[in-house]
Amino acid sequence: MIVVTGAAGFISSCLVSMLNEKGYTDIVVVDDFSKTEKAANLNGKTILAKVPRKDFFDWANDFKSEIEFVFHLGARTDTTEFDTKIFDELNLNYSKKMWDFCTGANIPLVYASSGATYGLGEFGFDDNLEVIEKLIPLNPYGDSKNDFDKWVIKQENTPPFWAGLKFFNVYGPNEYHKGRMASVIFHAFHQINKTNAMKLFRSHNVDYKDGEQVRDFIYVKDVVSVCIFLMENKPNSGIYNLGTGTSRTFLDLTKATFKALGVTPDISFIDTPEDIRDKYQYFTEAKMGKLIAAGYNKPFYTLEEGVQDYVQHYLSPNAYL
Repeated sequence: MIVVTGAAGFISSCLVSMLNEKGYTDIVVVDDFSKTEKAANLNGKTILAKVPRKDFFDWANDFKSEIEFVFHLGARTDTTEFDTKIFDELNLNYSKKMWDFCTGANIPLVYASSGATYGLGEFGFDDNLEVIEKLIPLNPYGDSKNDFDKWVIKQENTPPFWAGLKFFNVYGPNEYHKGRMASVIFHAFHQINKTNAMKLFRSHNVDYKDGEQVRDFIYVKDVVSVCIFLMENKPNSGIYNLGTGTSRTFLDLTKATFKALGVTPDISFIDTPEDIRDKYQYFTEAKMGKLIAAGYNKPFYTLEEGVQDYVQHYLSPNAYL
């Protein structure tokens, strides 16, 4: 059995789909299934069982001998949430309990960290363990992910294989439920369809022109491909960046969306909301050498390729992966 937490969410539901495509059907999905807005993400997937998040450890203790791998991708991911108790419960303490369970049951584990742990990038974007203690995330979400990473690297007892994945800016199908936290491509698609135009956040940093804020955007299909590679190959345990290694501007992203829709670009700028203005990353770019050295050699989607696939095959027909 393969366990996937956060399974009704964005990345996890795409992972379940691609596991199915590769012939894996003995999948146990874990989530808070009372949130019906995410239910469609699992429609049509072949799974073995659904286990509510709050019941997982009771269930797992009865079936631990049958669990072959755990993908712990479930988390509270709202970067505008500032109630640290929520992050302590869902992102830190639940993850510690998952680590301890996998360690005790000798089950390999992949868990979700985040590129948000790097903050403003004062210490670069290199996934070496020495820098983790120094990082200064910009919000409680990033703190919770970094706090777990810091805890993990101090553990003497570990699962037989483990990997923490620092997801950078992930976009792609199955994010319909994410609202404000959905990708810029998702919002651009809907704005352009409605108005034939797109408004981007203005730069409030003198080092960056409007629209030239840069991020490492990675297509969700690449993210889940790496997850499955780690499960099937189990290279050296550790914390790995998961971006493309190439940063692109928001203008690039928006123009790619216009092109995928066949619409002439019309881009203007609005002020970044004040509640996130001082927590805004103007540059991210994953250093990808560690994952490549571990043997992952599949090329990543370019931004243009990923946006075209997402817009034309998923957003336009309102389809799911």
